[in-house]
Parts: sequence; structure tokens; C-alpha cells
Amino acid sequence: MAVVASVNETMNLSSWLLALHSNSSLELQSEAPRLAVDPWDVMLCISGTAIACENALVVAILFYTPALRTPMFLLIGSLATADFLAGLGLILNFFFHYLIHSETINLITVGFLVGSFSASVNSLLAITIDRYLSLYNALTYYSERTVAYTHSMLAVAWGVSFCLGLLPVLGWNCLKDASTCSIVKPLTRSNLTLLSVSFFLIFLVMLHLYIKICKIVCRHAQQIALQQHFFATSYYVTTKKSVSTLAIIVGTFGTSWLPFAIYCLVGDHAYPTVYTYATLLPATYNSMINPIIYAFKNQEIQKATWVLFCGCFQSNSSLHSRSPSDV
Repeated sequence: MAVVASVNETMNLSSWLLALHSNSSLELQSEAPRLAVDPWDVMLCISGTAIACENALVVAILFYTPALRTPMFLLIGSLATADFLAGLGLILNFFFHYLIHSETINLITVGFLVGSFSASVNSLLAITIDRYLSLYNALTYYSERTVAYTHSMLAVAWGVSFCLGLLPVLGWNCLKDASTCSIVKPLTRSNLTLLSVSFFLIFLVMLHLYIKICKIVCRHAQQIALQQHFFATSYYVTTKKSVSTLAIIVGTFGTSWLPFAIYCLVGDHAYPTVYTYATLLPATYNSMINPIIYAFKNQEIQKATWVLFCGCFQSNSSLHSRSPSDV
């Protein structure tokens, strides 16, 4: 009996020490909880911050400069607003993902991002159409009809984007059936396919219009060069500038979005998420580059920037906007 009692006491002591060790581990974890943050999410958040700051500056310049109220600047303002909202959505998505674990919040955030990026792409299409019309109908471009047409384009662009952003919230998601999920949860494969096909159509339309713009500009340059007897030099310079600008605009847009759009069609939710991040992150860079291409390179916006921040020019000086066909 003494031996049994000794064995029992030894077993109880061992159990007590094991329990003490377990409790100490639990207390250590509770005192110093580990929050794993994905570096890809951090990069997306940083990208969103840069996008929001850049485009907020463009929106502020256009808002506080009454002279910049032409259709061209209205479209640039639409693009900047959409990109600003997209950057803000990336920031909110980061904080909500790690601080608030809610399917409802996740749906709203994803829908907000879909709507914002859709508005950005649609605004780019509207700018392209406006540039083409300013050349094709140069004599009637500066009229009330153009203003009304611009408002109609923006209404359609933002209306379609708003509807696309609402689709996940209204039930087109994979929360109830994980097998229908796409590479971007909680979007379904069919939803993401719709967005990708829409992007390809918009990209092809933009490419077609910019090629026609380039042809019109080169034809005008040829006519002017013949009249001034400087055909070789003038025509070559104008053609080179038009082609290079066309390559920058379409190349930046395609390089940013095409990898992600293609992966949306061929990817599967079972694939490693690193592939999704690696294609999505460059797509966000398009919203970072848009202010440089469409806003800060514009002489009127440059002058308005100095007026707003430095006062280097008289605020009441007239800002005569050039045609948006300055490719």
C-alpha cells in the first residue's frame, strides 16, 4: 500500500507540474498575442495610401479652380475621384480585415473596391471617347451639346460601376457555397468573369479609338507640314510624339490590368493566394499613375497647382484649356 501511495503521489506531482506548465503557456500567449500580418496586404495598403493622397490632390485642385470646369477637366475629376475611392477602399480593407472579422463588412468593402475600380476604368474609357470626339467633331466640340454628352457619359459610367459594386452585397457571392468562389473571395467565378470580360472589351475599344486618334493627328500634321514646307521634320516629330503618347497610355493601362484580368479567367480559388496578390498589386499601380498621365502633365493643372499652393501666378488669370485631343 505504501508503494501504491508513493506511485500515486508521484503521478499527482507530475500531473500538477504538467498543468502548471500548460497554464504558464496559455498566460504567455494571452499576454503577448501574435497578430500575423501578410506582407502583401501591407503593400496593398501602402499602394492605397499613395493612390488616395495623389488623387485627393487632383480633386482639390479641380474643385478650388473655377477655370477648370470644361468637359475635359470634368472627366479628369471623375477619374481622380474614382481612383481616390479605390485607394481609400484598399486602406479600409486592410484595417477591417485585421481588426473587424465580419462577413458583412467584408462584402461591403469588396463591393466598394469593385465599384471604385470599375468607375476608374469607365472614366478612362470616357476620357478616350472625349479625346476622339474632340478631333472628329473639332468644330462643334466646344458647345453645350458636348457638356450634356459628357454628363451623360459620366452618369452611365458611375451608374454601371455602382451596380457592379452592389452585386456582391445583394447576394452574388460565395459565402454559402465555397465551391463557387473565385480567386477574389467572396466574389463568385461568374461575377469575376463578368468583370474580366468587361475589362477586355473596354481595353479593345480604348485601343481602337487611340489608334484612330493617332491617325487623325498624323494626318493633320501632314497637312500642316505640307502647307509650311517642313514636311520631313514636322511630320516626323508629330508622328513620333503621338505614337509614344499612345504607347504610354495604352501600355500603362494594359500592363497594369491585363495580368490580373487574365488570371481572373484561368485562376482557381484553390491556387496559392500569392498569385492573386502578384497580379492584383500591379493593377493598383494604374490608379497611382493616372494622375501623372492625365492631370499633372496638363499645363493648366500645373498652373492651378502653383496658384493653390504657392501663389506664383495671379489667381484671376485666365486658364484657357487646350483641346483634350492633345494626345
